[in-house]
Amino acid sequence: MDRIEKRAMPSSSQVRVPPRIVFEDIWPCIDGGRYPAKRVVGEPLTVGGRIYADGHDRLRCALAFQPPGERKWSLVPMVATNPGLDRWCGEFVPDRTGVYRYRLAAWIDHLGTWADAVQRKLAAGVEIGADLLVGAELLVGLANRLPRADREVARDIAAQLRAGETAPVWDGRLEPLIAAGLSLKDAVTSRPVLEVLVEKEQALFSAWYELFPRSWSLAPGQHGTFKDVEAQLDYVVGMGFDVLYLPPIHPIGVTARKGRNNRERAAPGDPGSPWAIGSSEGGHTAVHPDLGTLDEFRSLVRAAKEQGLAIALDIAFQCSPDHPWVTEHPEWFRHRPDGTIHYAENPPKKYQDIYPLNFETESWQELWDALLGVFLFWVDQGISVFRVDNPHTKPFPFWEWVIAEVRAREPDAIFLSEAFTRPAVMHRLAKIGFTLSYDYFPWRQSKQEIIDYFTELSTPPSVDYFRPSSWPNTPDILTRQLWGAPRELFAIRYALAGTLTPSLGIYGPAFELCENRDAGNGKEEYLNSEKYEIRTWDRDDPNSLAEFIGEINAIRRDQLALHTLRTLRFHQVDNDALVVFSKAPHSGPSVDPARPAQATVLCVVTLDPHWTQGGWVDLDLGALGVDPGREFTVHDLVSDRSFIWSGARNYVELRPAEQVCHIFRVTQGN
Repeated sequence: MDRIEKRAMPSSSQVRVPPRIVFEDIWPCIDGGRYPAKRVVGEPLTVGGRIYADGHDRLRCALAFQPPGERKWSLVPMVATNPGLDRWCGEFVPDRTGVYRYRLAAWIDHLGTWADAVQRKLAAGVEIGADLLVGAELLVGLANRLPRADREVARDIAAQLRAGETAPVWDGRLEPLIAAGLSLKDAVTSRPVLEVLVEKEQALFSAWYELFPRSWSLAPGQHGTFKDVEAQLDYVVGMGFDVLYLPPIHPIGVTARKGRNNRERAAPGDPGSPWAIGSSEGGHTAVHPDLGTLDEFRSLVRAAKEQGLAIALDIAFQCSPDHPWVTEHPEWFRHRPDGTIHYAENPPKKYQDIYPLNFETESWQELWDALLGVFLFWVDQGISVFRVDNPHTKPFPFWEWVIAEVRAREPDAIFLSEAFTRPAVMHRLAKIGFTLSYDYFPWRQSKQEIIDYFTELSTPPSVDYFRPSSWPNTPDILTRQLWGAPRELFAIRYALAGTLTPSLGIYGPAFELCENRDAGNGKEEYLNSEKYEIRTWDRDDPNSLAEFIGEINAIRRDQLALHTLRTLRFHQVDNDALVVFSKAPHSGPSVDPARPAQATVLCVVTLDPHWTQGGWVDLDLGALGVDPGREFTVHDLVSDRSFIWSGARNYVELRPAEQVCHIFRVTQGN
């Protein structure tokens, strides 16, 4: 029989008693703590988990958090949300940007356990003389850990217990003493220590407007400039956007330049694609001379900021054949056996005007440093918001490194990931540092598709790190749904994007002018794409959606419930042409439910651009914060009309030629 050898145990003077408390299923915990959760200032971080120990002792649990730049840990009591399953929950509201650290802490509550047992014995008429002496000893031990003001109270109660008095067991004086005696140094704490990246609100809530500066000349047919855009900022501001996104503003290559509608050969005068970056006039840190000078670009940035607009710059790490790096650093590109450089392909698509960078080059460190230098150059020009082109085609370690380096210089930098790719890749990019991510909204069109997709995005784990930005269109994407679509469908798509997600964007003026002509090649591309030519837009077209977009953006800005994704709840309606959902403002000390702008919002959007649609809604009154036994008011912020509803079942109707959505503010008087 094999002998089982006992492991040598250290003496009791060497270590503390092994902890009895267990922590499990802590959330949010992104990939085991490898990546931080995400919040913005004022957005609560709710933390939960399973906490338990052997036996029947009571536990005291707290959420411990450490603000950025501080050494001290603060404690917030946790509550047992499901005692039978040992589920606990706590919350704190970050009040500054930076990385907060958090962990769970728990204590065996010996005194509270004792008090529970004594109360039960007293109720059963059991002798408790010895128990009172035990309680007195526990109080004396607790007194040594209490602030001076509470020590005498604890000792007085101990004396009462020794004298046989039972009043302290019932009179409520023990509870505050137990709470005051909790110290993190005496607690068992969870591992690892977790982090949450807290950013400014624009990292969660924003409205982006994309335009090509070269198409914004005040004289039709001429190449637009930074000055032209600066002169017309009021158009973008008037629609309520807070981010103005510019495609690449750099010199455009001549070699293999694409012509109109992506023809392989450019005609004289064709301006080429802005994403074919670089020429003899410079690369990623130069501006196209026809757009203006770097000083004029900085003037645009300053003017936009004065009007509440952030300028977002496109970062596309690729080069035209004429980019200075092609001759200065040929080792940064992938070469064919015949010595030529391999141009970009996404079969059957060919991009002869673009050379991808080779991130597997032996000179990768020099390449990484150069690309970091591009970001930092534009930070120095006043840019802190970046839309990154095709990040899924570059290595994850590069993005994790370069985003951290940029944030070391510009802590409030925002990065929007343009990665219409597989879900795992999109989510990985979000985890490693991208602030916002384009989502699948363009292709989520039916009622069930919308419900399924946005339910996924608004629930953990996705909601704790993946921030979607819903764009109905982009210069690359005119979905089949919008081919030949009426004005009402464009309005429907904007209403959905603007109410389902806190962040949205459009490529304009194509969107507000309801550009619906596809390329005719079976692909979701525009005819006469602005990517390959200068367009002249009639922004005064009476059919424009600019006024409607401005109304939706104003409602979004004023209603705090639309600034969050995590409170999204869908409601039943007996018509598949209608989608109904609600949002409540996040909880926290900054939220005053008495303010109308901080009420719950109920949205009803038609999916039919042609016909009147009505239906009976079965509301989840709990999600609306409504007392089911009382009437409540829904005020339509779109039509400025109010209705009195009673109970869960109510009728709604929309005529798309008049109104494509209801955005109801829900209130109930005292």
